Amino acid sequence: MTEPALPLFYKTPRVLTPAAHGNRSLRVSNDFRFAADTNAIPLVAEEIPLAARHYPVVFSDEATPHPVAILGLRHQKNMFVDSEGRWRAGTYVPAYVRRYPFIFVENESRTELTLCVDEAADVFVDGQENPLFDAAGEATAFTRGVLGFCRDYHAQHLLAAEFGRTLAQADLLIEHRADVSLNDGQRMSLSGFKVIDSARFDQLPDQTFLEWRHKGWLPLVYSHFFSIGAWSTLVDRAVEG
Repeated sequence: MTEPALPLFYKTPRVLTPAAHGNRSLRVSNDFRFAADTNAIPLVAEEIPLAARHYPVVFSDEATPHPVAILGLRHQKNMFVDSEGRWRAGTYVPAYVRRYPFIFVENESRTELTLCVDEAADVFVDGQENPLFDAAGEATAFTRGVLGFCRDYHAQHLLAAEFGRTLAQADLLIEHRADVSLNDGQRMSLSGFKVIDSARFDQLPDQTFLEWRHKGWLPLVYSHFFSIGAWSTLVDRAVEG
């Protein structure tokens, strides 16, 4: 039986417990090198308008399409993280990145969520800089904050999945490929994602349009369209090297 693939970035996620992690801490760090080898990051619903200001927002080519931010024109190359691990100043850092090394994991029946931590993360260390549990084995304020963030993230992840699923059911998503020519004559091609067809969107029945407005999905659609202009930003980054 094939083991399910681990989520992006995560290598050894383990349930967070005082017995296993009572003497562990999270080192404060702005080092994003763990995200340097990917050119696409999942987005949750509420952050699509924020991400669209800086990155092309597209949809994954899956049974349930999910919004993603494109961070580079080359596979395994994030053009917004430099060699020192710094995220480019003034650009939005997706919540998926900010959540790491923590993650919620569902049980087999999908009725319960458990907070886990990637024990392989460089910032997950021994010590008391940001302890996860106090001397009595209770979650610290830091851990409770992480739990709240992950809970909100999961809720927004489900909304993003519902949004993508509805777009697919309405037959609005089409395959797309970005072909780019750089100043030095080099050509790049990025494929394997989908976009909303604007002509089909314009033909949505009025009742569906109103339902989407009520759900708050129209700003997400328009943000996706707006993000098309961010492709030129990626080309500029590629030219900069």
